[in-house]
Amino acid sequence: MSMITLEQIQQALDAADEITPRTAKLRPSAVLVPLIQKSDGLHILLTQRSEHLRHHAGQISFPGGSMDDTDDNLVHTALRETEEEVGIPQTHIEVLGKLPLQPTGSGFLIQPVVGLLPDNVELTLCQDEVSSAFEAPLDFLFNPDNQIHSYREYGGKNYSIYSIPYDGWNIWGATANIIVKFSQLINHSAYIDKL
Repeated sequence: MSMITLEQIQQALDAADEITPRTAKLRPSAVLVPLIQKSDGLHILLTQRSEHLRHHAGQISFPGGSMDDTDDNLVHTALRETEEEVGIPQTHIEVLGKLPLQPTGSGFLIQPVVGLLPDNVELTLCQDEVSSAFEAPLDFLFNPDNQIHSYREYGGKNYSIYSIPYDGWNIWGATANIIVKFSQLINHSAYIDKL
């Protein structure tokens, strides 16, 4: 499999904007899917949430959170939360586009926003929200052989979930689902073919 390029990602995101569903009743939130261009290809920045948090404590996640009344839109939410959690100024993030909305069993509707970070980005973690951060290669995360599919019962319903073990980390739940949907946009270009 050849290395995934920013051009492929931009084409997929342009198409994904057209297929984002409209859903109500869930709490609007947003995450940044932060890409970093390295010499060996694109990487994704991930964080580990602090253990004392009320929602998703200790889980691997993207920077993000609930929409505030002061946010202009969900892209602004993703950028604001990223600056708060990992210290990357909003002006240093190049927004590439949005992925389809991701509902969660815990009552959130997540808007994933894909952004490109500078390759020399320095993080300042907000220890109250984020205990650590790491990068994982996009090509590894997007490889279907590394995406483990299963089902989990929550509130009397069966949910399709993914997990992606990487370098001692276990990426699962909504974060893994967002990665898998993103990879499907790239790997199965059905959405792109209609353009």
